[in-house]
Amino acid sequence: MDEDHTAVFAALAEPSRMRIVSLLRGGPLTVGQIAERLEIRQPQASKHLKVLQQAGLVDVEAEANRRHYRLRPEPFRELESWLAGYRELWNERFDRLDDYLRTMED
Repeated sequence: MDEDHTAVFAALAEPSRMRIVSLLRGGPLTVGQIAERLEIRQPQASKHLKVLQQAGLVDVEAEANRRHYRLRPEPFRELESWLAGYRELWNERFDRLDDYLRTMED
């Protein structure tokens, strides 16, 4: 796994950041909206958003005195592609296990 994926996984490993990502799936939100929905203080939300932004998972757009955060699709597509290789591996192993169990039944 390359360094980019490591940063993404490290960012997502924290439960509050995963909750923020889940919230942002519904569309862009401000720090205040995120803090309110997660029932945390704004500085905590800002800290988590900074980590997500540094990992490349979110973009921020300034509008007047507010910052709107939105998910970037590219890192999630890259993760999906990376995970696909493991999914194929496990599917093959489960197929072999299924074949083995069938021979045990016979």
